[in-house]
Amino acid sequence: MEMDHAAAEKARWRFSDGGVTDLLQARSLHGTADINKRVQFHSSLVQRLALEKEMEGHLGCVNAIAWNSKGSLLLSGSDDTRIGIWSYANRELLHDIDTGHSANIFCTKFVPETSDEVIVSGAGDAEVRVFNLSRLSGKRPVEISMEPSAVYQCHSRRIKKLAVEIGNPNIVWSASEDGTLRQHDFRECSSCPRARSTNQECRNVLLDLRWGAKKSLADIPRQPLALKSCDISTVRPHQLLVGGSDAFARLYDRRMLPPLSTCQTKKEPPPCIKMFCPMHLADTRKSNLHLTHVAFSPNGKEVLLSYSGEHVYLFDVDLENTSSVRYTADNVQEQLCLPPFNKEPAKLISKQQKFPVNRASRNVCRVDTFKKLMQVATKSLEMGTNLMLGVEACSTILLAVDHNIDDNMKHDCLCTRAGLYLKCKVYRFQIISGASVYGRSTITAELEKNKKDQVGNTYTDARHGRLRSLSDLLFRSDASGSSSQEGREDSDYDDEMELDFETSASGDESRDSDPGFVRGSLSLRFHRRDSQTDEHSGENGSAESTQNGDSAYQPEVAVDMKQRYVAHCNVGTDIKQASFLGEQGEFIASGSDDGRWFIWEKRTGRLIKMLAGDGAVVNCIQSHPYDCAVATSGIDNTIKLWTPDANATSMIAGPEIDVSSVIENNQRKLSRNREILLLREKEGNAWKVTSSKR
Repeated sequence: MEMDHAAAEKARWRFSDGGVTDLLQARSLHGTADINKRVQFHSSLVQRLALEKEMEGHLGCVNAIAWNSKGSLLLSGSDDTRIGIWSYANRELLHDIDTGHSANIFCTKFVPETSDEVIVSGAGDAEVRVFNLSRLSGKRPVEISMEPSAVYQCHSRRIKKLAVEIGNPNIVWSASEDGTLRQHDFRECSSCPRARSTNQECRNVLLDLRWGAKKSLADIPRQPLALKSCDISTVRPHQLLVGGSDAFARLYDRRMLPPLSTCQTKKEPPPCIKMFCPMHLADTRKSNLHLTHVAFSPNGKEVLLSYSGEHVYLFDVDLENTSSVRYTADNVQEQLCLPPFNKEPAKLISKQQKFPVNRASRNVCRVDTFKKLMQVATKSLEMGTNLMLGVEACSTILLAVDHNIDDNMKHDCLCTRAGLYLKCKVYRFQIISGASVYGRSTITAELEKNKKDQVGNTYTDARHGRLRSLSDLLFRSDASGSSSQEGREDSDYDDEMELDFETSASGDESRDSDPGFVRGSLSLRFHRRDSQTDEHSGENGSAESTQNGDSAYQPEVAVDMKQRYVAHCNVGTDIKQASFLGEQGEFIASGSDDGRWFIWEKRTGRLIKMLAGDGAVVNCIQSHPYDCAVATSGIDNTIKLWTPDANATSMIAGPEIDVSSVIENNQRKLSRNREILLLREKEGNAWKVTSSKR
């Protein structure tokens, strides 16, 4: 039994980075530069991360942490409006700075090339404050009260993120919820008037995105994009990444942006060079879906996005030599197509199903549909074949349903998908009618054929290998397209079901012996049909859109994800980070609303470590520049430092708990949050309609 257990553990922790002893031997033979990076967060060390030190000093939530370039100092900002400077060597507080901010500090940075003497902070009072510690004479006390060397008050709303450029000691960038990203040059001025003051003419707006947000890829930007995060590439410092109050992260080339401007007049947003968003989130029309964090990988070739109410996603920046997919709004609509769930003729299906005439019967119809999907997924897993309909079906069903699905079915869904979706490497395509297991080349050919067939013929006979929408299957009585309007006219909640389908290659290729099999995932969700019409019509009708020049708007192209990371919950705070660990960036980490933080293997997406890091919520995760050490913070007023411990071999760091139950609870929180926000949106829409009638 002991040998079997050891073998199981060894198989469980197989990673692509090999043995650490081999790397150490190679370092003695071939030098240290590249090998030190590979050893820093080697899988054998990541598996053994454990809490080493809980550092006390703040009196409020710690919302921001940042290392200096050498890794000798850690900077922190808190709700107590103070900045802490901590010694990595001694694990203790060196200086406690009274910043003078009048609201929570959300971001802090060391300014590069200043010998760590210049630090900058951004806060909820919409101010950026700069402190030059070199101005202090004599021995520096622990508690420091000093005047800032610069105060920038030109933002009108909270500042959520600061960015600096390696090698540049003169400039800091600030991203605010007012929809602007500003460039502050210390050489030009040390202060500026408060926003909206009569003499406020700060010409430091690098990005004006006050007309930059949209709810779908096809939409024309009309709303303010409240910026939540930004990052500058350490490899290509001209590349700037921003994310905010919609689903799209935007990549800009600073060399191609217009000159700095003032905020006196709103301007059309400048074009970005790339836009990132998972395809299945590009047309959700959920007002609550937004980004909380964006980050470049250490080599600048990838970006990581963390969504509120969703998961963490990885994207390629350089698309030429990758398998990443670009898509347009037309592709988003095409992905919402699928054949019948079984091989029965469409007319027979319509005779067997009685479509709902009210909300209660509609819910029963949903439950029956989900049960059929669950049966397909279970059978696929039991037979070991046709896994396309099983990999993530259960997980996405959980995100789509309401209280009508009982706990037993939710539990079955989680158990069925637990070992599958964490290893997904996604390739997205449409399901072909009657398809079961296809080779990748066959699928590509069929997709091209069906794409041509679809032009001018959206709803066609599924029996001839054509694509039909899911709503067509559920709400139309026969395959010819004649509509059954009984349930649609009487229902006060007219919604559509959407589906997206993904194939995946297992993270452990040695187990996929049959090249003819394609593993996949199924995403299922509901949205209001009438909301689409409202959005496309514009605030004052389509005629006004044409008059405003919207007819010249060019549809944008977005980059689809190449991996996603699931297990955490991100709904409670909008400063929650997702980070690359180490100089190689081969592991992904994210905080969570359950007081834990999670680590995944970047390449495969599999969860490898779950750590209890806060009494409520973990928001910030920053890995040390050179050592295998991670600093985390959140709602607690402490900072926690994590390093490898030889005795910490368990997947769980903290109180022992079943991993699947943690994931289940987090997914329930995500689902519950969506239901609450959907209800609020319904109530808000109803109020707007009532008000307009008055």
